[in-house]
Formats: sequence, structure tokens, C-alpha cells
Amino acid sequence: MTRPSGSQESPPTSSQDLVDPGVEGNARLTGSNSALLIALLAVEGVTILSIRSLLGPHVFVGMLLIPPVALKTGSTAYRFLRYYQGAPAYRRKGPPPWILRMLGPFVVVLTAVVLASGVALMFVGEPWRQRFLFVHKVSFVLWFGAMTIHVLGHLADTARLAPKDWMGSARRRVPRAGARQWTLAASVAAGALLGWWFLSRVGPYLASSVHGHGGG
Repeated sequence: MTRPSGSQESPPTSSQDLVDPGVEGNARLTGSNSALLIALLAVEGVTILSIRSLLGPHVFVGMLLIPPVALKTGSTAYRFLRYYQGAPAYRRKGPPPWILRMLGPFVVVLTAVVLASGVALMFVGEPWRQRFLFVHKVSFVLWFGAMTIHVLGHLADTARLAPKDWMGSARRRVPRAGARQWTLAASVAAGALLGWWFLSRVGPYLASSVHGHGGG
């Protein structure tokens, strides 16, 4: 069969051409931030091995985590909302596996409880300190289990997406890589300032723990 004159064959469409810049940008920001959080959580885990002697680094890294955690929650929640609002690009990308979707809210809540109880411990006195310490420890155990599944479930995507905004050819394929890098850097800077400010609470906490026979 002959093709009508003047008609042109459409060029083949690659998978890259089908990627929506907004969806891919959101995924890259989430991936880069996830890699950062995994590294910071590994450092925080080391401080737990000798919590009293490493309380300063433990508190600093814990506070440093807060802005990146908020950023990760925001980027993930945005994808969630856009998907369930029916945005075509996010519908094409599809949701995470069902087990990760079910686990997500528990990870968010447990993360908030672990961080909030840790912050509270730096300010409250007896008997509230023991209560918040109990909450902090129990929520950490539950969080660790949920986070392990969460990290393993997203590990392949994190490894694939995290470097893309930092590599020349891949970086240029999706606009606003610089904005995403600056957003991530700003969250780290804000966390570092928060951690530096909270270091001033470590001495009084240790002193009151000794006098009140509290434990960290």
C-alpha cells in the first residue's frame, strides 16, 4: 500500500522522550535526598554504639537529619498527591509496590516520633525525661524495622536516580537540576545550623542525667 503524498513517518519514540520533566525531576530529588539520608543514618547508627561518649555527634546528626527528612516527606507526598489527583504523567509512572505504599505512612509517623522525642529529651526534666526516653527507644526499634524494609524496597531506584543530577549528560536531560541541588544543599545547611545550636544542650543534658540518675 502506498503512503499518501506529503505524509511523514513519525520518528520512533524512545523511553527517554516519554519521561515527563516534572515527574523525573521529583524522582531525582527524592533519589538524591534518599542517598544522603542513608549516609547520615549510617553515621547516626554508629553513634548509638556508644551513646554517652558520642552523644554530641548523635545529637548533631539527629538534628541535621530533620530538614532533609522534611524535604523527602514533601517530595514523596507531592508525588502521592499528584498520582491520586489523576495527573496523567504521574499516573503513567505508576505507584510504588503496594507493600511500600502501605508501609509509607508508618515510616513517616515513626520517623516524626523518633525525631520529636529526641528533641524533647534535650529540654525536659524528670520525670518527663524517662517517659520521652522510653518513647524514643521504643519508636526507634519500630522505626528501624519499618525503615529497613523501606530502604531495601527503594534501594535500586535510589542507586539509579541519585547520581543523575550530578552527572554531565544525564544532568542536562531534565531541567532545573541546579535548583534541585541547591534545595538539597539548603536542607543540609539548615540541618547543620540546627545541629550546631543543639550541641549547646548536650552538656546540661549529661549533667542533669548524672544528678538525676537518668540515662541516654
